Amino acid sequence: MNTAIIPARGGSQRIPRKNIKLFHGRPMIAWSIQAALDSECFDQVLVSTDDDEIASIARDCGAHTPFVRPPELSDHHSTTGAVMQHAVQWLQDQGADVNAVCCLYATAPFVQPGDLLQGLDLLQTQALDYVFSATGYGFPIQRAFQLNANGRVQMVQPEHLLTRSQDLPEAFHDAGQFYWGTSSAWLQQKPVFCEHAIPFLLPRHRVQDIDTPQDWLRAEQLFALQQPQTTSHKVYA
Repeated sequence: MNTAIIPARGGSQRIPRKNIKLFHGRPMIAWSIQAALDSECFDQVLVSTDDDEIASIARDCGAHTPFVRPPELSDHHSTTGAVMQHAVQWLQDQGADVNAVCCLYATAPFVQPGDLLQGLDLLQTQALDYVFSATGYGFPIQRAFQLNANGRVQMVQPEHLLTRSQDLPEAFHDAGQFYWGTSSAWLQQKPVFCEHAIPFLLPRHRVQDIDTPQDWLRAEQLFALQQPQTTSHKVYA
């Protein structure tokens, strides 16, 4: 079976209650659940949470919450790999024949059903451990600079001070939306960014990390520009 697992702990720090904070009229997690359901590529969509309110909202949106995430995997030091390992192991302990497993972040309102389908196809047709969402940097990272102890500018790679942008190789980064993986890769906590993984590249206008209030505002603005004027989704007051 193919399974979506959405990690959603209750103790988000920089944006309190981020996973269920209203985003364009719906709890943030609802957008990820809806995309997973609309893709029709999952036998089940599960939410891994330690929080009763998140679990209730997730069920209301169509996901399942068959277990409570243990406290040792619910603080801000917990890794996604450990959370996914726990969920996959739980499924196997229940006798489930788990095949492909997608870690879908709760704060991914830009994820689209078609992206999930294509990611699964890549995982199934190539000898891979993972397929994950990614996008390109908008500016050559080789020209980045940092500030020294005195607040003065210092290039990270000074050898590229005079290199033309068009002569520098493109660099990419994790889009923070979804990570398809085999059950064995999750159970072994293999690293996602390795030679047995490939990125599913997204356009930059559909990628926004949401960790700070400023990120949230930018995501709302980008989202508004990309949505039709009407929606049939349930809106929460």
